[in-house]
Amino acid sequence: MSIEKLRSSTYQELMKEHILATIEYLFNESQEFGIACETSTVNFEPNLPTELRESLPEVTLFMLANYSFETASIDAHYISFEAGFGAENFGALVHIPLLAVKQVFVEEYPILINVSSVEEDNGEKEEVVEKEAINSMEALLNNPENAKLLKRK
Repeated sequence: MSIEKLRSSTYQELMKEHILATIEYLFNESQEFGIACETSTVNFEPNLPTELRESLPEVTLFMLANYSFETASIDAHYISFEAGFGAENFGALVHIPLLAVKQVFVEEYPILINVSSVEEDNGEKEEVVEKEAINSMEALLNNPENAKLLKRK
C-alpha cells in the first residue's frame, strides 16, 4: 500500500474517529496521557508570544496531566486543554486538530500512531487530478491522428 492511500479522505476520517475514540477512552478511564502533534496547526488562546511560539519544535509533546488533564475536552474535530508555557508559565487554551495528533502515549508507551495528513481537502485534490486526467485523455483522443497511434499498441 502506498503512503498516498493513507492520506486519502477516507483514511483521514477513519483515523480521526480512532483518535477521538482512543482519547475519549482515556478520559473515561481518568488516564493521563501525552500527545505528540504538529504545532503548525495548533491554535492558542490567547496567542503565544512570538518567542514562545517560535521555540516550539515542529512536533511537540504535550503531557495532559494534573491541571491540563482536568481542563481537557474533545469534540469531533479538536482536543483542547489549558497549559502553561515558558519560564513565566504563560497560560493559554490549546486547540489541536485531531488529525494533527501524531502519537498518543500512556506513560512511555505509544498507544496510537497517526500517519495521515492534517490537510482536510485531500479528497477534493484527488478528484480534481482525476478529472484533469480524464480531460487530458479526451483531448488526446479528439485528434484522429492520436487515436490512430493509440490503436497500434
